Amino acid sequence: MEKEGISPEQGGLRLGVQGGGCSGLSYNIRFDTQPRERDRVFVFGDLRLFVDPKSFIYLSGMVLDYESTLIKQGFNFINPNASRSCGCGSSFSA
Repeated sequence: MEKEGISPEQGGLRLGVQGGGCSGLSYNIRFDTQPRERDRVFVFGDLRLFVDPKSFIYLSGMVLDYESTLIKQGFNFINPNASRSCGCGSSFSA
């Protein structure tokens, strides 16, 4: 976050859902400077995670994992609300 010029004390990782992708909905993950007024804020050690109310409906109960191997590097979304997922792993339908 510091490389992006975002204070770790105020900023965090924003996780959301938007329309698009091959299955209808896609995950959106990015750094943000601070939570918005109605965001749910989750704290995991030094990391803060911001989720807007509309995205929370689709993300409740989801496990976000990070994998770094020789074959793959990136986030894995394990979402019990997804009725089907795309092979790319970044889009789903609910």
